[in-house]
Amino acid sequence: MATVKPFKALRPYKGIEQCFSCPPYDVLEEDEVKEIISRNPNSFLRVTRSEIEAEEDSKEAIYKKAKENLESFIKNGVLIKDSEPSFYIYRETWQGVSQTGFFAVVSVDEYDKGIIKKHELTRRDKEDDRTNHILNLNAQTGPVFLTYKAQEDLKAIIDQLIKNKEILYSFCDENNVKHELIKIQEEDEREQIEKAFNSIEYLYIVDGHHRAAAASRVQKIMKEKDTNYSLDKPYNYFMAAIFPHNELRILPYNRIVKDLNGLKEEEFLKKISSYFQVEEAPFSPYSPDSSHSFGMYLQKKWYKLTFKGEESEDPVENLDVQILQKYLLDPILSIKDPRTDPRIYFLGGIRGVKEIEKWVDKKDWKVGFSMYPTQIDQLLKVAEMNKIMPPKSTWFEPKLRSGLLIHELS
Repeated sequence: MATVKPFKALRPYKGIEQCFSCPPYDVLEEDEVKEIISRNPNSFLRVTRSEIEAEEDSKEAIYKKAKENLESFIKNGVLIKDSEPSFYIYRETWQGVSQTGFFAVVSVDEYDKGIIKKHELTRRDKEDDRTNHILNLNAQTGPVFLTYKAQEDLKAIIDQLIKNKEILYSFCDENNVKHELIKIQEEDEREQIEKAFNSIEYLYIVDGHHRAAAASRVQKIMKEKDTNYSLDKPYNYFMAAIFPHNELRILPYNRIVKDLNGLKEEEFLKKISSYFQVEEAPFSPYSPDSSHSFGMYLQKKWYKLTFKGEESEDPVENLDVQILQKYLLDPILSIKDPRTDPRIYFLGGIRGVKEIEKWVDKKDWKVGFSMYPTQIDQLLKVAEMNKIMPPKSTWFEPKLRSGLLIHELS
């Protein structure tokens, strides 16, 4: 059984939410952040990307500046604190399609016990950064993106709760994604959501594995120092945005490679034909329309690759990203660890397959691969079996907006 709880959010006052909120901290380049902050001093990027304004290029200075900026936003009334614990219904609409979930806090203990399922490895240095960011600010500034197996009765409850409710925030961002937030603060309405989750067995991390791992580490640190510990302390929970699985949209995560590992084009094509049927693509640029099928762009020409192997009982081995890695990138191009090898680069699906052509034709990369998107059911199956997906397996759109809600730990 998964536990979800309402919380008293720190949030921008109504009217400033559009310019205050921002994309996730890890999707913008440094020059983009500088440009946004220069024209908008009330951007939440001053908290999530405070290295731009830090006096020194050290972690301590960066965390200090983030804390100063957060405290300044509170002092100047840009951020206000809700007086009642609330759930916050959150709807994102992009390209005419909506996904409706809600912000809540979820249990660190349930994360530790595996009720909140993972599918990705974390890096210690990134965990350290998120942990120190939370400890220095005494707040979780970004949500963990979670999903659950959709249930009609839960959807009906949420649909009913938001009828005739005043919309707290409603705006379109720079990518034409519409964001809407509705506060649910009445006690009987909050209880409906909490009780509905009694039938939800697991929650699954979609994105934010480092934030979740950091929340777990923060809890242990703060609990050890707390002489008046109770389970109700905010640090026992972390903020999450939770959506039903059948409303999520996954785009392909395409790959480009710097060279052919010393092979000539003819040699390369011959080697991959051992594992894949190789044929000229039916159109260009080519995006595969089914699993175990890949597009490949080489020497200004698109190919269609079809995997010759059989289905596996192991859900990881059936993933297209794993097939490409195991049968082509590793044995033929000698890319052993795609997490660290500088010869491979990943292009999020929102940038489209034409971006592959641009990199290969104009940026001195040799070959590109267009992928069929990982399916949400595949992610759930991998997580339920406590297995790990290869890096860069999923690209979710639309992205969650940062700065709409903040979870303070005291």
